[in-house]
Amino acid sequence: MFQATRRRLALWYALITAVLLICFATGMYFYVRQTLVERIDDTLKHTIEVVERLLAIEDLPAGQGGDRVNIAASFRNNPVVLDEDRIELEWFDPNGQLLWTTFSTPPNVPLQFDRRAKTVRLAPDYLLRQVTHRLERGRQVLGYLRASHPWFEVTKPTRQLSLDLLLWTSAMVLCVAGSGWLLSGLAMKPVRESYQSLKQFTADASHELRNPIATIQANVQTALAYPDADPQLQQQQLQVVERLTQRLGRLVNDLLFLARSDSGMVQSDWQELPLDALLIEAIEEQRWLAEQQGIYFSLHILEPPPELGDAAFATHGDWDQLARLFANLLSNALTAVAAQGSTAGDREVGVSLERCAGDRQTLLRVQVRDTGVGIPAAALSQIFDRFYRVDPARARAASLGSTAGAGLGLAIAQAIVSRHRGQISVSSEPQQGTVFTVQLPAATGDR
Repeated sequence: MFQATRRRLALWYALITAVLLICFATGMYFYVRQTLVERIDDTLKHTIEVVERLLAIEDLPAGQGGDRVNIAASFRNNPVVLDEDRIELEWFDPNGQLLWTTFSTPPNVPLQFDRRAKTVRLAPDYLLRQVTHRLERGRQVLGYLRASHPWFEVTKPTRQLSLDLLLWTSAMVLCVAGSGWLLSGLAMKPVRESYQSLKQFTADASHELRNPIATIQANVQTALAYPDADPQLQQQQLQVVERLTQRLGRLVNDLLFLARSDSGMVQSDWQELPLDALLIEAIEEQRWLAEQQGIYFSLHILEPPPELGDAAFATHGDWDQLARLFANLLSNALTAVAAQGSTAGDREVGVSLERCAGDRQTLLRVQVRDTGVGIPAAALSQIFDRFYRVDPARARAASLGSTAGAGLGLAIAQAIVSRHRGQISVSSEPQQGTVFTVQLPAATGDR
């Protein structure tokens, strides 16, 4: 599919370029041709003007027909010149009879009383460009002077120009075809990657949805097949169905949030909010789960300059989205620490908040540090991918957090940070712990 699309794109590039080059070459050809024709016409007209000034006109006595041109004094019978680019002259009397010419063999071209230049064909491959001028004195027509120039000064350059344009146009079309193939490959690369990501996303989402649905279906079929079963067993089955439907609801909500975030349709309630108060609330919500696992929470807030007052840790954002961001990070930290199985003194999740200077504005930096199992270096580049899980078996068995086991928590966290014009990063040491760092723009500070 992608190769066919790439070929079509390259072909369209080549066709469009060929049409444009053909139009350009055609315009160039006719422009040069018309320029050469006008140059020949100007040369012929200038020659006629020069010859007209050199004509010897005799005043005849009254009753002898008026004035006339003295041909012997005006023209000289020069020897025959074989140069193809010479200008030939012809002199006709008022009745159109040829009296004098520079042609060795006068062409059989009737005199046309037209001031415009004409192109006449003497042979299949020999043409002349002619300009005829009527010489008058008062109301008397003294004769006609016709100047002719070989047409080869137009055909020879234009023939060479046609050949050059054909060669260069063909070469350009071939170059554009090759460039179009390369460019279409570059253009198709992100499309191919997006398509592969979409296929993977669809497969992962189907897998995550299929397992709970199959389990729900099995429990419901069992309950329907044995309506007189033990009420306690039926109660357990209903509890399983309830947990799975809740998990499905959370998964669908997470997928819907990511889809809306990608399309820019997430509705946000932007306001100025205290980030320190939000962190305290997020920790309090997770504290009960931490105590159940024997995990200790700590919060360290670096004292800001006193002149900032209560606005030191203020930022612009949506409270619910930011609360969801840090809830996901804290949930992942609790899961990692619970999987470590270390002593009680090492089971800790630390949160720190400080105000720092960025390149263009003041930032609020939040770090969530745990003493859990850590993340392998090879997995750090994929940790924010959707449905990616470092340890799928452990993640699926975990029950902490709103998106545990689905691999969407960090993808949602990254989407929320991006919507708030911030940055999120991760560093980790296997069996030592992981640190997630979130930087958000401060509501007050020099930009």
